[in-house]
Amino acid sequence: MTADEDPTAPPVPPAGPVDELEAAAPHVTFKGILLGAGPRFARDAFGPVIAFYIGWKLAGLVVGIAGATVVSLAAWRYERRRDRAGVVARLSLGFVVVQAAIGLISQSATVYLAQPVLLSAAFGIAFIVSVALGRPLAGVFAGEIYPFPPEVRNSATFVHVFGRVSIAWGLYQLLRSGVRLLALVGGGVEVFIVVNLLTGVPFTAGLMSWSIWYGLRKFRRSDEWGWALQPPPTPEPTPPPA
Repeated sequence: MTADEDPTAPPVPPAGPVDELEAAAPHVTFKGILLGAGPRFARDAFGPVIAFYIGWKLAGLVVGIAGATVVSLAAWRYERRRDRAGVVARLSLGFVVVQAAIGLISQSATVYLAQPVLLSAAFGIAFIVSVALGRPLAGVFAGEIYPFPPEVRNSATFVHVFGRVSIAWGLYQLLRSGVRLLALVGGGVEVFIVVNLLTGVPFTAGLMSWSIWYGLRKFRRSDEWGWALQPPPTPEPTPPPA
């Protein structure tokens, strides 16, 4: 440390092309991210399953599969029209097409519903493996919520923060897959739907809330990017005219 450096001074912004982050970051809030991304995530994760169950109960397997496929297609189109990446929606749509084909060939609701359970387990493993590879999968989905510039995505803070988030999501996916598979095999479709919602909506909402809170907290406290994520200063009140 030189004689001119003040240890109490705020960190100096690093040199580099961070104008995009600096311009947008002060407006990032926990509430804004949660309200913006939460409903979209819930729609993509649970919409097809609910549509399948309603169609299956009302008119049979084929109608249930058709309803789930239509919901996924509508979600994908919604994201495309708003020029969003729609990673979750695209993944959901692609898998639903394969899932529908297997379900129609097998003519079994159990086989149809078992596929997303196995996919969820595969995602859980992928989340954990991605951390070992230094490319945390949670960071990919974070891009759905906030447009991180490339220099941020390649930073140590990004890898560390979303590595922790990836591990949490990976363990949750594996545990939930095991519980849902037991419910489907041992209790049938109706029990599976109930267990799917109970282990999905509240836990996913809680884990998503934690992920957003943890990510913002760690970024704001980091030496690397904390300077860019500080809230905008409160304007000084204008004194009344004399």
